[in-house]
Amino acid sequence: MAAACTRALCKVGGGILESAAARRSGTVSSYLPGSRRAFGSGGYRSKLLTSLRTGGGAGGRVLGCAVLLGGGLGLYQTVKFRLQQHLAEEETKVSGGVGGGGGGVKLTLYQYKTCPFCSKVRAFLDYHGLPYEVVEVNPQLNDSSVIISSLKTYLISRDKSVSDILRCYPEMKSVNDRGKEVTEYANKYWVMLGEGEAAALYPDKGAQKEERKWRQWADDWLVHLVSPNVYRTSGEALASFDYIVREGKFGTYEGFFAKYVGAAAMFLIAKRLKSRYQLQDDVRQDLYKAVNDWVAAIGKKRKFMGGDHPNLADLNVFGVLRVMEGLQAFDDMMDNTKVKGWYRRVERAALQHEGREQTEP
Repeated sequence: MAAACTRALCKVGGGILESAAARRSGTVSSYLPGSRRAFGSGGYRSKLLTSLRTGGGAGGRVLGCAVLLGGGLGLYQTVKFRLQQHLAEEETKVSGGVGGGGGGVKLTLYQYKTCPFCSKVRAFLDYHGLPYEVVEVNPQLNDSSVIISSLKTYLISRDKSVSDILRCYPEMKSVNDRGKEVTEYANKYWVMLGEGEAAALYPDKGAQKEERKWRQWADDWLVHLVSPNVYRTSGEALASFDYIVREGKFGTYEGFFAKYVGAAAMFLIAKRLKSRYQLQDDVRQDLYKAVNDWVAAIGKKRKFMGGDHPNLADLNVFGVLRVMEGLQAFDDMMDNTKVKGWYRRVERAALQHEGREQTEP
């Protein structure tokens, strides 16, 4: 975690705990024109933070920072992403599409490093070799699936403007079963292509439908297994925050509070998530089953779900699992499932930007 991000969070953590925004489930500042989205993190968050907080001053600030740092895994905090070029000027400023490493489009990823949704977007950008800047921020929520679908469409359909593509993903507001207004996006798992383009991208019958199915599975199920596994025991929670503190270059005093208070908070939150999603007593078994189900769906004859190359489902699942690297949950998953070969292949494809070849003119 970038030191600048950590220091900024430490400064604002206490204030965020007090704010009305922290008492809501989460607010999205989307890159889509005029859009807003809330990811349900549960009403228990503000109650938990209030009960754990011991007062103002440095301790309060660090507590706010600690909880926010852990929230990247537990509370589905995700990405704020934008195309820095103004959409109204896009037609004249961007020539030749995004192929060949960007084609003039400047991408900035406003991310939270340990967030699985941010990691999904990074996996997509890395694989396609799209140049982008990373800005570490305090948690802002956005729909990573819309970001990926719209960018993939833009990479392939060079006759479409970004503005036209974004209109294919209209927002839909509704009230969930807890009485809270939420915003979803229509067609979020669809890449908007013409018939010829779709046939070239998905040559096998049913490939497009399969990709959409498993992208949604990653969002609706796999991502919810991360936090309960990373913070499964008090020891694992402490180990996770020990890693966060080392990455964040905390001072001695702040690091102590971030590690122990943050670990305690996320350990309790993980228990609530375990109950909400009706996970087994040993949550590792749910993780192992999910990962093995994914590998079984790929089968023995394919390197990736996308065949010889990763598709969006491959990149999404990889992005979610990657946030556990360096932690016990990741090591256990690699040792006790069949995912290792596939995971390393996708990792290599992303690091080498192999997707760039598919989008070059």
